[in-house]
Amino acid sequence: MRYRLLLLCAATASMFAAAEARAHCEIPCGIYGDDLRFSMLDENVTTIEKSMNKIVELSSDPAANANQITRWVLNKDKHADDLSEIVTQYFMTQRIKLPDLTDAKAVETYKNHLMMLHKMLVYAMKSKQTTDPANTTILHDTIHEFKAAYGQK
Repeated sequence: MRYRLLLLCAATASMFAAAEARAHCEIPCGIYGDDLRFSMLDENVTTIEKSMNKIVELSSDPAANANQITRWVLNKDKHADDLSEIVTQYFMTQRIKLPDLTDAKAVETYKNHLMMLHKMLVYAMKSKQTTDPANTTILHDTIHEFKAAYGQK
C-alpha cells in the first residue's frame, strides 16, 4: 500500500514537473524557415499594438472594463514573450553563427545582428511595461532592419 502511494505521488509530481513543449527544437532538422519566423515577429508586434490600443480605450472606464483590460494586458505580455522566444531560441541560438574571429567583416556583421536582436528584446520588454506605441514602432522598424541585414527580402 505504501509503495502504491509513493508511486502515485511520484507520477503526479512528474506530470507537474514535465518540461513545456517548445515550438522549435535545437537540432539541425531543416524543417523551420526564416520567412515564417519573420512573419511571426510581425504578427506579434501587430498584436501587441492592438492590445495596447484596446487597453488605452478600455481604461476610460476601468471599473467597468477591469476584466477586459486584464485580458488585453495578458495578451500583450504573451505576444511580447513569444517575440522574445523567437529572437533568442531561433535567431540567437540557432541562426546567427559565431564568426571566424580572423574575419573582420564577419565579426562586424555578427555584432550588428546581435545589436539588432538585443534591441528587439529590449523593446519587447518595454512593450510589456507600457502602452506607449513608440516602443512598438521601434520594434517593428528593428525587425525590418534586421530582416534586411539578415538577407531576407
